[in-house]
Amino acid sequence: MGVHHVSWKSTASGLEDEYVHAAALSWLVGDDDAVEIERMNSYHGSAIHIISAELKKRGQATKSLARLGGLVLSQLKNELDSRMDDDNVIHIRLDLLELLAGRISLTVPGDRPTVKGRAKLEVYPGNEPMDVAAETLEDAISAAQKLGLPENPGV
Repeated sequence: MGVHHVSWKSTASGLEDEYVHAAALSWLVGDDDAVEIERMNSYHGSAIHIISAELKKRGQATKSLARLGGLVLSQLKNELDSRMDDDNVIHIRLDLLELLAGRISLTVPGDRPTVKGRAKLEVYPGNEPMDVAAETLEDAISAAQKLGLPENPGV
């Protein structure tokens, strides 16, 4: 049991430097090659960039969660009731500006740019999803402490 996969996504307008977003996501997943930038135009014609990263291997996905650090993971664990959906996905939203400044903080939708994360959990029949989520976050907290995470993302 644990994390099946993790995905992160950020949106940048045509006026923003999409590579700054990409660097933040690259730090979160620990792999430059996992980051993709999709360039397109909005309905009204302005440029927009969707920056995404996905890790499908359990070990990499768990380490990506560990990169958030023990404090943020503990906060996630305390907020599982509001952050986990019926599909066993933990929804994470990080403040992009804080991340770029070297700090990791959970946030809610608002005026500031964010990085959206989704951690899909492996839950099998007979397992309680909330127990699996709590155990997975505990494992990530342990990994974060063992690895000395979070490092300064300083993108």
